[in-house]
Parts: sequence; structure tokens; C-alpha cells
Amino acid sequence: MPSNGASANPFETAKQQIDIVADLIGIDAGLRAVLKAPKRELTVNFPVRMDDGSYRVFTGYRVQYSMARGPTKGGIRYHPQVTLDEVRALAAWMTWKCAVVNIPYGGGKGGVVCDPKKMSHGELERLTRRYASEIAPIIGPEMDIPAPDVYTDAQTMAWIMDTYSMQKGYSVPGVVTGKPISLGGSEGRGEATGRGCAYVIREAAPHAGVRLKGASVAVQGFGNAGSVAAKLLHDEQGAKIVAVSDSRGGVYHADGLNPHALEEHKRKTGSVVGFPGSKPISNEELLETKCDVLVPAALENQLTERNAGNVQAKLVAEAANGPTLPAADRILFERGVTVLPDILANAGGVTVSYFEWAQDIQGFFWPLAEVNHRLEQVMVRSYADVHRIATEHRVHNRTGAYVLAIQRVVDAIRIRGIYP
Repeated sequence: MPSNGASANPFETAKQQIDIVADLIGIDAGLRAVLKAPKRELTVNFPVRMDDGSYRVFTGYRVQYSMARGPTKGGIRYHPQVTLDEVRALAAWMTWKCAVVNIPYGGGKGGVVCDPKKMSHGELERLTRRYASEIAPIIGPEMDIPAPDVYTDAQTMAWIMDTYSMQKGYSVPGVVTGKPISLGGSEGRGEATGRGCAYVIREAAPHAGVRLKGASVAVQGFGNAGSVAAKLLHDEQGAKIVAVSDSRGGVYHADGLNPHALEEHKRKTGSVVGFPGSKPISNEELLETKCDVLVPAALENQLTERNAGNVQAKLVAEAANGPTLPAADRILFERGVTVLPDILANAGGVTVSYFEWAQDIQGFFWPLAEVNHRLEQVMVRSYADVHRIATEHRVHNRTGAYVLAIQRVVDAIRIRGIYP
């Protein structure tokens, strides 16, 4: 769920979304209060020795939003603008995302206020290990399982797994997901977000009046999720990738771009800009370009009240988190544009993280074909569930997804009861 703008408090937005759904399905005031309050929050301030021998104190957070459906799950981000309310909101949205795809997790999130671009490899390792030590009492395979997020990666997860294991005295690969395969990571995890998005687009296309074979696709953000989705739509569905962008700009060709050649060009030059035979296009122009399917896979708050009326796509699939503002949602819905919300469209990543955790717990690992088959089953079922509820309530897919998710969490709370 996106915020209402750059200055909006994301946690207030998250709570407003709960109220919208609570009004729709009749949740009482007591349960609303439970749904709006994170179960557990930890703020830590810790020193790190820098390369020059000095010490700096960093602030970190870990929020466990809901454990009604299982241990909490969610990424850790390193960013100068990390705030507790941002982490709370992200933990809430992870709760709903896990519930939409019906995996047995609640939502969690973590963050450290730092600028990783200005830190060395050694400084980042020492920061990560000290942060992991500080949050170690509340994480673990049965309690809370971190994962990579903004400016963290498989190496970060390896450091956390090792630090936690050193404290336990034995290896605990299931404490984090998104690890290197050599430490218990899962086949298929790297492309899971884009692959899950492509599966959901395939399922939604007939309902949106789109025939994917020959359909034109524009992808804003040719990073991990965007590039994988583009390649799969091109290779497996016969779609035509007409526009692609990254942070430096974009490229367009009405007859289609080869996503594999684009990826190689970006690897060599650092950007899709300047791809041979293409025309330049800005990120803003890409959102309004003529196409059947639009995949925002970059930043939040891209589709707004200002440009939603100019979107020409019939189907918008949110591979990024929060690219569509609430006002834009309403405009697109009224115009008959099908939007696949982030908590459904990009849930392939957390789904395969769940598979990784399950494999770690068993010590039994699956081949890539099995991972992808299981992911496809989850995404197909989840789209069908969201589409059914949105149709029943005559609302757009985002509200349908939130109704599905929040109802599942409410059911778990009611069945468990309130202790003591």
C-alpha cells in the first residue's frame, strides 16, 4: 500500500487502509485496535568501529507486526532516511502480503539508519554483525526471519546467519532467507519476484481484455524484478516489450525490444539508455506510453492523480512496492484499468523466501523446476482469490487483496483468542 505522498506518514496510511477494509467487512473497534498495533518493536543504538579507528553510534529497528498466523517475516533495509514509522508500515504491509498468498507468516521489518554508499565493506560487515547481535534475542527460525531489502543483499544475510549461529554454537541457516545457495539459499529466489509477477499478469490478462501473445508491454525499472518479468513475458507469453527504463532514462521501440539484449547492454554500459535502434523515453513518458501492460518496477508514488488519467495500458502490474497513490487507484478503476496491487503482484519474493525457510528447516532442498512449479501454484491461486473477492465486493483489486489478507489475520486472531 503506497503512502499519500512523499511527506505522508506511511504508518498513518497503513492504518487508514485497515479502517477502509474494516468498514467494508464489519470489524469491531476492539479488533481494529489489535490490527493497528505492532505486536513488538525494538529500537537499538550501537557503536561500530570505523576504518579510521573512530566509533560511530548507529540506530536500528526491528518491528514484529503480527504473529497471529506464524513467525514474522520481512526484510532489513540500510538507508539514511529509515524511520520507526516507516518500518512499522512496512511490517504491516508484509503481514498483509504474506496473508494474501496464504503462507504461514506474519509481517516484520527492520532497518538501520546509515548511508551504505559511504561505508566500506568492512564497516558494513561490522555494522551488520553488531545489529544482528542486538536484535538476536527476538529473531530466529520460529520467531522472526529477516531477509534482504533496500541496500542489503545475500552477503548481508550471510553475516547475520553467521553471527546468530556463533551465539547459538551451531549453524542456524533458517534464521534468514535470501542467503547464498552455498549457505542454504533456495534455487529460484533471485528471480522469484519477477517470475511471480509474470504469472499473475498471465492470469489477469483475460479478465483485463488483453491477449498476451503480441501484447505490448512497458516496464519502468529494469532491475531484478522488472528485467525478469520482461524476459518471461517475452519468452513464454510472446509479448512485445516496447519500452523499458532505469534510473538514468528509458528506451522505446514500437516493434519491440529484445530484453536479453537489453540486459547485456545494461551490464556493459550501466544503463538501458542508448540501446541500439531505440528511441529515448523518460520515466514519466513511459508511464503514459501506448501499451497493453504497464509494469511499474521502480519507485513508489509513480502513478498519481496528475498522470493516472493518461495511462493507456489496460493492465498495470505493480512489481515495485507502492507505485500507485490512492487517488490514482480510484481514477484507474473508474477508467476500467485493471491494477494488480503490490501485495499480490510482487509477492513471489516472499513466497520463495518461505520455500527457502521450509527447505532449511527440513535440511532438504528442491530443484529449480519444483520451486518454480510451487511458486506458480501459489500465485495462480492467490490471483483467483483476490479477483473473486474484488468482484464480489465490486471494488478494485487492491481493496480485494486487503479484504482477503485482513480477513485471514482476523480469523486467526479470533480462533486463537486473546491470551490470557
